[in-house]
Amino acid sequence: MTTTYAALLRGINVGGARKLPMADLRALLTGLGYDGVRTHLQSGQAVFSTETREEAALEAELGKAIHEHFGFSVDVIVRDHAYLSAVADACPFPADELAPKELHLTYFSEPVTADRFAGIDPAAYLPEDFRLGDRCLYLYVPDGLGRSKLAEVLARPRVTKGLIATSRNWNTVRKLVELTAE
Repeated sequence: MTTTYAALLRGINVGGARKLPMADLRALLTGLGYDGVRTHLQSGQAVFSTETREEAALEAELGKAIHEHFGFSVDVIVRDHAYLSAVADACPFPADELAPKELHLTYFSEPVTADRFAGIDPAAYLPEDFRLGDRCLYLYVPDGLGRSKLAEVLARPRVTKGLIATSRNWNTVRKLVELTAE
């Protein structure tokens, strides 16, 4: 059975570091035998189809291939359409009423519990807010991510220790659902 996945690459093409042209990424994925390879934007989203496999195996395979081909390591999270659609649908904030810059989703490499965030007082950051989901965190930042004090706290190493975490704005979240549905 074939499944369509999105690969979310963390920290590429940001500030001139770890350059990974999307055409080269598409060629790499095609070379790995994946079908229907497409990329979205320059910030590290690729969509592909392959025989259904464990996400962790696909993450490892893609991470190794990027390191071997480009000479640097990249954290990779791979998720299928069912997951991407389910977490978008489960958004606890009124996504349709918000500007895409106000709502972000951080994808985690594994499940997280509220204990990890126990030291953060959400009331101190209002009107900003966050909620946990299935291997993700929904973040509402009315003034945008770049000005968010809450986002800064949530990204601290003591909070994300042992995890791969990569965030996308709501436009990208929706687009990944759309692209993996095709």
